[in-house]
Amino acid sequence: MKKTRTNISIILLSAASLMVLLILAMRFGSVTLTYGEIVDTLFGGGSDLARNIIMNVRLPRVLVAVMVGANLAVSGTLLQAVMQNPLADSGLTGVNAGASLVAIFIMMLFPGYTYLVPLAAFGGGIIACAMVYTLAWKNGIKPMRIILAGVAVNAILGSGTSLLSVLYSDRIQGVIAWMNGSLVGKSWGDIRVLATYSFFGLAASMFCIRYANALQLGDKMAANVGVNTNVYRVLLSLVAVFLAGISVAITGPIGFIGLAVPHISRLIVGSDHKYLLPLSVVVGSMLVLLGDTFARTIASPIELPVGLIMAIIGAPFFLYLLRKGAR
Repeated sequence: MKKTRTNISIILLSAASLMVLLILAMRFGSVTLTYGEIVDTLFGGGSDLARNIIMNVRLPRVLVAVMVGANLAVSGTLLQAVMQNPLADSGLTGVNAGASLVAIFIMMLFPGYTYLVPLAAFGGGIIACAMVYTLAWKNGIKPMRIILAGVAVNAILGSGTSLLSVLYSDRIQGVIAWMNGSLVGKSWGDIRVLATYSFFGLAASMFCIRYANALQLGDKMAANVGVNTNVYRVLLSLVAVFLAGISVAITGPIGFIGLAVPHISRLIVGSDHKYLLPLSVVVGSMLVLLGDTFARTIASPIELPVGLIMAIIGAPFFLYLLRKGAR
């Protein structure tokens, strides 16, 4: 009971910290605003300049960062449960590569149909994940076979993206920022699309808590208590792909969120997904929000892609996990 109260308190405190971080993120940029200007603007006041900056630029951007961070973190948490591998994330199952390939194909060859990118990227992620599971299936699905198949599918799809970049090098400038994971220019239209998908995806993930905990028992133990591990793996993977696919469609691939956040959250509240998933939502949002704030201020007025910042931070973390055996 004491541990339960402690974990709930940690989650609530983290959520409050996220609210504070949202205000901080809206303050900094090429134009630094005061906290008073931010509060006045959010409550309908403020100068025309402050309203334009906050309502049309920074608020949509930070809200996208929050939702994308939450989606990618939960996606990684579910995939680590599915594969029983702490190094798993959406990139491992080919979701990022599949979504990126389809999105880039549309943006470079059919720019008039960019409104289809979110759904098309999600479809690309589904196809890529289906390829991984098809290749990995042999009298059931085993985590190690999923990992090996994921490496192969990522290589194939990644080469397709590289081929498009070479064949249509004259059009590559228009998608370079997206390819590196960027929140530049996000609008309320992006929020409407992302919020709709995120709501259903995150809600579905909360219904998967029991299944994720069951998979942690291991295949033999789960089978002994009547759990169909293959069905659970497919179910959790679909939810994870959904969350990662729509996020990649909006911002481009942002790596290491799905890898790092589950580890950070697990160290704080343990491995029970009843607490792990909600905390991952908050920690993932905070991490992307911090990364994007850093990306748009470190070299101001130049804005760096948040995907680049997360790669710089995430690569050493990945090597650390390998060094420690990812225990």
